[in-house]
Amino acid sequence: MDKEKYEIEFPVKASPAMLYPFLSTPSGLADWFCDDVNSRGEVFTFIWGESEETAKVISKKKNKFIRFRWMDDIDEGDDYFFEFNIQVDDLTKDVSLIITDYSEEYELEENKLLWESQINRLLHHIGS
Repeated sequence: MDKEKYEIEFPVKASPAMLYPFLSTPSGLADWFCDDVNSRGEVFTFIWGESEETAKVISKKKNKFIRFRWMDDIDEGDDYFFEFNIQVDDLTKDVSLIITDYSEEYELEENKLLWESQINRLLHHIGS
């Protein structure tokens, strides 16, 4: 079954340089995304309670974006990914965080709500 690509945008009151480590480092991600993160190079293991999922960093640019692909998707030959993209408006200098992810159609609303909950944790953590 094919997954549907979607994007969600969140305004962030923080500079890209402050925000990026929370999206790209094990300690930063463990503050809001999951319970704990272990990494070996470009491979990150995300831990939620008793469950863990492994993802590989497939692309990144400091203070701009980082893109991960779940190892299960790599093993199955799927091109799905999730990405944290930091956008700065040229005129207003407002910062937005754009999440790109893929979901089964029947899980789409639930997954968007999950991201909103996670990003609210992030924004609270950074005082935004």
